[in-house]
Amino acid sequence: MLARFDRYMLSRFMMLFGFFALVLVSVYWVNRAVILFDRLIGDGHSARIFLEFTMLSLPNVILLVLPMAAFAATTYVTNRLSGDSELAVVQATGYSPWRLARPALAFGLIVMMMMLVLSHYLVPASLAQLREREVEISGSVSAQLLREGAFLNPSTGVTFYIREITADGELRDVFLSDRRQEDRAVTYTAATAYVLREDGASNIVMLNGLAQTLDGETGRLSVTTFEDLTYDITNLISSDTSRRPRTYAMSTADLLLRTEESARLADDPVGEVLEEVHGRFQQPLLAVVAALIGYSALMVGGFSRFGLGRQIVFAIFLLVLVKLVESVVTTPVRANGNLWPLIYLPSLAGFAMAAALLHVAARPFRPGRGAAPGAAT
Repeated sequence: MLARFDRYMLSRFMMLFGFFALVLVSVYWVNRAVILFDRLIGDGHSARIFLEFTMLSLPNVILLVLPMAAFAATTYVTNRLSGDSELAVVQATGYSPWRLARPALAFGLIVMMMMLVLSHYLVPASLAQLREREVEISGSVSAQLLREGAFLNPSTGVTFYIREITADGELRDVFLSDRRQEDRAVTYTAATAYVLREDGASNIVMLNGLAQTLDGETGRLSVTTFEDLTYDITNLISSDTSRRPRTYAMSTADLLLRTEESARLADDPVGEVLEEVHGRFQQPLLAVVAALIGYSALMVGGFSRFGLGRQIVFAIFLLVLVKLVESVVTTPVRANGNLWPLIYLPSLAGFAMAAALLHVAARPFRPGRGAAPGAAT
């Protein structure tokens, strides 16, 4: 059972964690939403698609910011308790820095459990749904070509324009210029047109129009009138029709138990599959590491009337070192799957840093902070 002071610290940790998590998630989510808005709305997709994509990206954003929120909460609370002399009073009653680390450890474990649920269930499910929706809308003709009053370039050498789109789907005053062949340019104009889909192909049927063909070698211009003409626009639509699964959307059980099969399905190296699945265990451990480093780095400074600014900067530096270790081990693991234990090296390094800091903070005597000269021994 946690002591009363432990519960007090833990409640402060959780309260500040909720605040920092809300702020960081909002910042990251808005940044993500701006990128999605520019890409989706710019391609002509509706606001409903935009909201759906932003909601599906939210679990991954939460997973990324929770360790930072845990670090910010432990750092802020520890600094505040030290500034208010609460830690000094508790330590005077016999609580060592190791003993006071219990609420920070419990707090880190709580955040880790949240992240385990996110990394193993919510994030893969949301990314799988997001991937499916991306494939569905990637071939949307209405989103990429059917826009009123805008000159579009769906492919190199192709220009498309529609003056008006009626409520029943009729395209009025259509202009289509095809200059993909170096020695030949064809320009189509039509009073009306319709979009037809058949057997997976998309066509524009133009009615009462004119086709002008310019021969680049001879310079001759041929003009042909037509009552109806069918133009295949399937190749003009940038469509990612690949249904190949991605490792980030696969379940943890499949990645662990059927590693080679999952790598073959995703067309990825085995090392990348192992890096993905073990990263789902490693990333939640970083929440515990961040909480302990945020607490232990400030405990080294002890009580100071001038605050613990240097210790806070030092704690941030240690977190940067942990992330550097994480970036260093990623490439070797992806190249060689047998090196997957290196994935957990950042967490081990973080725990070692926290233990070393607590050892320094718990020393009974430190030079320069011992008894005054002449005091009784």
